[in-house]
Amino acid sequence: METITDSLLQDPTDELLIQQFKDGKQDAFDALYYRHLPKVYKRVRYVIPENDVEDVTQEIFIAALNSLSSFRGDARFSTWLRTLTNHKVAEFYRKRTRKQEPPLSPLSDASKHTTGSTSTAIEERIYLQRALQNLPDNYREIILLRFAEDLQFNEIAEMTDQNLEATKSLFRRAIATLRTHLEK
Repeated sequence: METITDSLLQDPTDELLIQQFKDGKQDAFDALYYRHLPKVYKRVRYVIPENDVEDVTQEIFIAALNSLSSFRGDARFSTWLRTLTNHKVAEFYRKRTRKQEPPLSPLSDASKHTTGSTSTAIEERIYLQRALQNLPDNYREIILLRFAEDLQFNEIAEMTDQNLEATKSLFRRAIATLRTHLEK
């Protein structure tokens, strides 16, 4: 029986792992999980309050596990997972809105969470989250692709079906708009 370690050493593609999962090899999902967890977690951490990041990340992978058998492969798995992540983040904020909670923790909460970080760093993170939430979707997405997922401009351009210069231009406008929001 092949172990997860053996699978990872062979470094199978996402598509092969998905097919193995559909064929009944449950550990194929584990390999997908460990491969994509860092990027998903980092992306969620940019847009969700710190206390909820792990819960939302877990919900994303539970949803992926439940829907993977119907994955058709029309898009790359990473694109599909990013879309699922965006849906779960939106769902998180819809639920919070229904509960009449503010979309992000108030700045006064920052002083309560100083383990491993200064309150200034936490305040800055809250400011950044608020500013990101106020950006248009295409600006927020390109910033997250660049910083949360560490993608290069040529990878973003390919993923979004834009030319390289248009991608760089969009990024510059997004950063300028983010800077404006942060200065407020």
